[in-house]
Amino acid sequence: MTRRYLPSILLLAAIWGASYLFIKVGVRDFKPATLMDARLVIAFVPLFAFIAFTRGGVRSAARELGSVWREGLVLGLLSASLPFTLIAWGETHIDSGVAGVAQASVPIFTTLLAVRFLPSERATGLRLVGIGIGLIGVGVLTGIDPGSGWWAIAGTLAVVLSSLSYAAGGLYGQTRTRTVAGPVLATATVLYGAILLLPWGIVEWPSHAPGWKSVASLFALALLGTAFAQLLLFHVLRLHGASKLSLVTYLMPPFAVFYGATILGEPVRWAALGGLALILLGVAIGSGALVLRRRRAALQTSP
Repeated sequence: MTRRYLPSILLLAAIWGASYLFIKVGVRDFKPATLMDARLVIAFVPLFAFIAFTRGGVRSAARELGSVWREGLVLGLLSASLPFTLIAWGETHIDSGVAGVAQASVPIFTTLLAVRFLPSERATGLRLVGIGIGLIGVGVLTGIDPGSGWWAIAGTLAVVLSSLSYAAGGLYGQTRTRTVAGPVLATATVLYGAILLLPWGIVEWPSHAPGWKSVASLFALALLGTAFAQLLLFHVLRLHGASKLSLVTYLMPPFAVFYGATILGEPVRWAALGGLALILLGVAIGSGALVLRRRRAALQTSP
């Protein structure tokens, strides 16, 4: 069995796991809205250059982005400006590793929303059990030993709310990738997300010169965690499919916890580890992955 997808999956998980570290450093000097808007503006440049190079030039790329303005506005809100700002605000009160663990709840909310908006994806039986286990994991992460009292609970809940926003954006984007090329949709998301967040970002622009670590984190977040990660995401999706891409859900939180503990010296709390275990177990059951693996094992051992 080939494992050619693993290097790309590991690289994507490592990059996205590091994004929480970059955000934690960035909010030392930038307000959340300003940091995230600057992230989107910087990320737009290489993404636009990519689609201009691959889709017939600057004018052609600009026309395509203009033609998907509705999709861009919806995704810019649900998959960029709103969740980015919620995560950044949350990380002003919680550790970066905790934020990474909270984000593992995205598939749980995707399954919940699919019950209402994608009837073909109804959750029954074990999937409902998986959703329940995952939500218990979120409760453990939020309510047990939060670290800094009520503000830590609020920060964790902000990141959980960003997961709900990502899930809604993901379901909406899933219906649009059938007619719009992935890189175009990603670039439109970044562009219109930056436009939506621009007034707030300008108002909160820092009155002092940011430190070099915060500036370096901003550029790493924009170029690696946004532009490059988006292109890598669609590369993995095109070559290996959504089921392989979903492995990032399991790999990203451990990377975030590892970076926070080793680079920032954040404590690794039992509540975070317990919450992560329950969330990932819920994701495995709720997505059907655990059941599928058991069936495959039974088929391989049957006479």
